[in-house]
Amino acid sequence: MKTVMKNMTAQHRVAWRSFPTGPVTAAYKRMVDAGEVRRDDAQVALAAKFDALHGSLTSLPPVPVRSDEPTECSFKNSSPLLRLLARSLAHAQSSLRKKFHLWSFGPPPRGIYIHGPVGVGKSFLMDLFYASVSVPDDNSCCTNDSHKHINITKRRVHFHEFMLDVHHRIFAYKQEYPRGDAIPIIAQQLAQEAQLLCFDEFQVTDVADAMILKRLFSLLLDLNVVVVATSNRSPDALYEGGINRSLFLPFIDMLKHTIDIISMEDSSKDYRLENRADGQSYFWSNKKVHSDNNSKNNMQAQLEKIFGSTASGTEAEIIPVLFGRTVQVTRLNDRCAWFDFSELCYQPLGAADYISLCRRFPVIIMERVPQLDANHLNEARRFVTLIDACYESRTRLVLAAQVPLDELFVDFEAQVESSDGDEELIVNEKGGNSSSFATTMIRTKEGEYYEWSATGRIGVSLAQLSSANDLAFSFRRAASRLVEMGGNKWGRQ
Repeated sequence: MKTVMKNMTAQHRVAWRSFPTGPVTAAYKRMVDAGEVRRDDAQVALAAKFDALHGSLTSLPPVPVRSDEPTECSFKNSSPLLRLLARSLAHAQSSLRKKFHLWSFGPPPRGIYIHGPVGVGKSFLMDLFYASVSVPDDNSCCTNDSHKHINITKRRVHFHEFMLDVHHRIFAYKQEYPRGDAIPIIAQQLAQEAQLLCFDEFQVTDVADAMILKRLFSLLLDLNVVVVATSNRSPDALYEGGINRSLFLPFIDMLKHTIDIISMEDSSKDYRLENRADGQSYFWSNKKVHSDNNSKNNMQAQLEKIFGSTASGTEAEIIPVLFGRTVQVTRLNDRCAWFDFSELCYQPLGAADYISLCRRFPVIIMERVPQLDANHLNEARRFVTLIDACYESRTRLVLAAQVPLDELFVDFEAQVESSDGDEELIVNEKGGNSSSFATTMIRTKEGEYYEWSATGRIGVSLAQLSSANDLAFSFRRAASRLVEMGGNKWGRQ
C-alpha cells in the first residue's frame, strides 16, 4: 500500500511539472514543497477549478452602467397609474440593455460555491485564488511569477458582514427615498465596487436576509459580478427550518443553475487542528474553577498578564455600531477589552456589535464562559457569532471557561419546527433590517405584529430560526477556529 501511495504521489508531482498550471495550483504547490501544507487530492482538484475560473476572468464583460431612466421616486407625487407606467418603462429598458449587453460581450464566467466540513481548506483555497486576482494598478502581485494576474476590482468578505453592509445601504436609501426600490441601486453600487465577490462562511439563518437574497444576487449576476462562496452547507440545506422557507427556494434554484457547486463533503480531515501553532494557549479550562481557589487565582493572574496595564481610572467607552446603536465597554485599556460572558452573550447583541468591538480592540478577554448546552442556545449562537468576528479580523480572543474546550459545546437534540406558511414577512418602511443586528417585522395571519431580533423574540429560541444541523455545523466550526486562534502567532499585533 505504501508503494502504491508513493507511486501515485510521484505521478502527481510529475503531472505538476509536466503540464502548465494556473496561479492557484502554482501557489499551492509552492506551499506543499515548502512543507507549509500537506498535499490533499480534494484541494488539488479545487485549485484546478480556481485556475479555470481565473483564466475565464480575462473575458469578464464590463459592468453595465445604470442610466438615469425615470423611476418610481421621480414620480412619487404623481398618480398611481403614472408610477406604474414608469416602473414598466424602467423594466423594459433594463431588459433591453441586458439582452444587448449579453449579445455584445457574451455570458460572464460562472462563479463557484464550495461546501464541506470545517477545516478542509475551502477558505484557504479561495484566499489563494483571491490573491491571484489583482486590482487595477496593483503592483503587489509577484512580478517574477510567470502566471498572468487578472486585474479586476474585487472584495473578500465574511457573509455576515456583507449582509450587514447591504442592510445599512437599504436603511440609508430609504431615509432619502421612503417609497423607492433600493435593491437595484445597491446592486449597481456593489457591482461598481467589485466585479469579483468572494464570500466566506455563506450561511443563511436570518429571515430578512433570506427574503432579499434572490433578487439581490440575480441583479449582481446580471451586472456581470462573479460570485465565489464557501459554506458548511450545501445549497439545498441553506435556511432549513427557516421562516417562509418556500419563498427562499427560488434563490437555491437560481444558485444551482448559475454557479458551479463543488462538494468537499468527503473530506473529513480538519487541517486547522493539525496545523495549529504550538505555544501558549489562550483558553483556560477548569471544571472545578469555583471550588479550587488556587486554580482560579492562577487563571485570573494569567488574564491580568494578558490584559497588561490596569484600567483603574479609565472611563467606560461607548463603541458606535450602526443606526445609532452602541456597545458599552466598562473595563478596557488602549488595546484590550475585558468582558464577562453575560455582558456579550446574554445581551441582545449581534454581528455588527461584535465586528465593531473587534475593529476597536486587537485583544478581547472573556471570562466565566459556561458549558453551552440546550439551556444556552441563544447564548451559544451569539458566542459563535463573536468567534466568527474575531476570526475574520484576527482579533485575539482570550477565554476563561468553566470546562475544557472539547466539552464547551454539548451535543443536543434541537426541536426545530418550520413555521413556513404560517407567517407573512413584512419589510418595514426603513428597509430590510437584518436580524443579525436589528429587527425584522413579522405579521401573523391574525394581523398581529412581532419583532424578531438577533436573539429571537423574547422567550423564543434562535433554534426556531435554523435547523439543529446548522447549529451543529456552527459549533464544530467555532471549536475548530478556537483551536487555531489559540496559537501564539495569532493576532493583529
